[in-house]
Amino acid sequence: MSSVTNEAEQMIQRAVAGDEEALVALLAEHGPIVSRRVASRISARWNAQIEADDVMQVTYLEAFLRIQQFSPQGTGAFQRWLERIAENNLRDAVKELERQKRPNPQRRVHGAGSDESYVGFLESIGFTTTTPSQHLGRNELRQALDEAIRLLPGDYAVVLREYDLMERSAAEVAERLQRTVGAVYMLRARAVDRLRDLLGRDPIFFSRKA
Repeated sequence: MSSVTNEAEQMIQRAVAGDEEALVALLAEHGPIVSRRVASRISARWNAQIEADDVMQVTYLEAFLRIQQFSPQGTGAFQRWLERIAENNLRDAVKELERQKRPNPQRRVHGAGSDESYVGFLESIGFTTTTPSQHLGRNELRQALDEAIRLLPGDYAVVLREYDLMERSAAEVAERLQRTVGAVYMLRARAVDRLRDLLGRDPIFFSRKA
């Protein structure tokens, strides 16, 4: 094993163990390569709404959140892992942009910020409240969901509150965050994943739909 390969493996091991400087160094090395590949995969149709920089910013955030789950498997594993995260982010953005051309008529039928918007949001991400009168009142449900969202990274929390609960448009949220509309959809997809995980740990008042 060459000294260069050994150093790279040690760097990855330190990053997985929680060494942020090691992770930053890995991202600085591999990020530009992944970014160029992402840029080449953004079709002309979406150039105005998705930027490679936005894809990578969300990808870097996910890398920090998920690095302890990374399991190195051979040379180049870290770059492949980072590229998969970026590809998932890009795919989610494109999927949602395409969906906006045929909006779900069940979306955004409740008053913005109302109790119903909270319940509707939970149902839309795969949770249901079971006999709420016996478990949580609507006000308690709101407080519990707000607390879970508060635990998310800043931009994730903003997107869920503004886009899903206050029912603002993706364009409005993008303007507030100084990002593209595509980035809003990427952030939302990752935020929902994180929120499902948080809520799934507390079965007191939420249950997953079958």
